[in-house]
Amino acid sequence: MESIAVVGATGHTGRFVVDELERRSLRPVCVGRDARKLAELRAAHPTRVVRAASSEDPESLNAALAGCVAVINCAGPFLDTALPVADAALRAKIPYLDITAEQAAVQRLQTRDANARDAGIVLLPAAAFYGGLADVLATAALDGEVTIDEISIAVALDSWHPTEGTRRTGARNTAPRLIVRGGTLAPIPDPQPKASWVFPAPFHEQEVLMLPFSETITLSRHLRAASIESWINATALRDVRDAATPAPAPADSRGRSSQNFVMDVRVRAGERRARATAAGRDIYAASAPIIVEAAQRLLAPDARGAGVRSLGEVVDARDFLRALAVTGDLAWTLA
Repeated sequence: MESIAVVGATGHTGRFVVDELERRSLRPVCVGRDARKLAELRAAHPTRVVRAASSEDPESLNAALAGCVAVINCAGPFLDTALPVADAALRAKIPYLDITAEQAAVQRLQTRDANARDAGIVLLPAAAFYGGLADVLATAALDGEVTIDEISIAVALDSWHPTEGTRRTGARNTAPRLIVRGGTLAPIPDPQPKASWVFPAPFHEQEVLMLPFSETITLSRHLRAASIESWINATALRDVRDAATPAPAPADSRGRSSQNFVMDVRVRAGERRARATAAGRDIYAASAPIIVEAAQRLLAPDARGAGVRSLGEVVDARDFLRALAVTGDLAWTLA
């Protein structure tokens, strides 16, 4: 059985990733820095491999990744952890994946492109709900178009109960948010633009605000678009910006919350317009099947390429979405 290291395995999303690996008959190696949480994990799951490591201690990361075929980094803020864990993956010569929504973390990781090419491995940041899902939806909708005028992404959440990690990352992530205008990265306008977006049912028409995440960086790396914009509904932002909003609570046997989401991607290439939409439950839990599916494809015998890549660049986007639909983790449409 192949072992895949999960850094941040005791965190909220990390636990979903560990469960997803086991669901697919893969062996998670649970890596964390908190001794108490690791002891609790070992007590609750005696058969799981548990290893202590810190992003500030390269030798501990080397030991944690020993014998693993890939590493999935779920330990934010990724501005602090992405480079140390990716560098450990480079030393071990194994693929690296993470779940970052932080644009600056993806940009920092891109400085390791030549190192990854030399090592013959893929570094795949933002291979989750933020970043990766928008990337594969846009790539699926474009269907090989090379001259792209617009990519517009909008997310609607019926609520957003942020994890402790989300709040910690928000406080740490003070870099200007970037969109693509005129084919180049540019800060979002000030004041933050607002608009109205008609989502599929049950969300329908919603007020949205411009708020780009890591998808802007991943998409602009492999698709030449004149414009890339990202929006999120005002309801979600009110929740996440309210310090009194509680953390997500489990509402089913898998530990998912009751949160529902839709991600709607519209593209224009000349006269051609297309739309790809995905819907599911719990943005944190949904990241697990996305990133584990990505990891399995990177490890497949026919996988090719090396360097810092984007999810839509390394997978067949439509086949990837179909695979997630078959498992029941995601519903998607293309129009």
